[in-house]
Amino acid sequence: MKPEITAVVFDLDGLMFNTEMIFNKTGTELLRRRGIMDVQPVIDRMMGRRAHEAFAEMIDHCKFTETIEELQAESNEIFQALLFDHIEPMPGLFDLLDLIEQQELPKAVATSSGRDYLEEILTHFSILDRFQKTFTSNDVEHGKPHPEIYLKATHELGHSPANVLVLEDSSNGTQAAAAAGTHIVSVPHEFSRGQDFSSAKYIAESLSDPYILNLLRS
Repeated sequence: MKPEITAVVFDLDGLMFNTEMIFNKTGTELLRRRGIMDVQPVIDRMMGRRAHEAFAEMIDHCKFTETIEELQAESNEIFQALLFDHIEPMPGLFDLLDLIEQQELPKAVATSSGRDYLEEILTHFSILDRFQKTFTSNDVEHGKPHPEIYLKATHELGHSPANVLVLEDSSNGTQAAAAAGTHIVSVPHEFSRGQDFSSAKYIAESLSDPYILNLLRS
């Protein structure tokens, strides 16, 4: 039976924009500088997590002696040099936003990234004011895959989790949304396609997947 969707929550990186590709390039360069060429297992562990937790995973997996702060500072320099030369919306994003607004459904963003970064990206594409709520790593104690950010999002939107469509691109985010009881649809991309999405209600090909569009049409 088709669930009644009354609100929509988007992840940000890799779901709305191709920033996971830029993070991948950044991580690859950071690891290459340290002689590590098999980067995907490291990046898989980091994807969808808050920055300090992601770099803790990198340090643990690679047995680095550098601090989280040192790695993050170097990573930020690489990332910022690439960001606005490469960033693009994921296919179907703007049409999906239009459809949600036509259906008069509230929408939010819930990201493991920080607030300054979220606002920089959404302002760059002139869509910050199209979201009723935004939730970032600054707003929670526990990062994904903990469900806190989605529990907070559904509570503040004022909708039952079962009626909230969450769109995610990573296993960590999918697990968080599933644990919060939302209607989680995963939209993997080339860098996350091999991850575990078994807790998703559906795995979509893109943001324009007919399953997503059908959920939203009354």
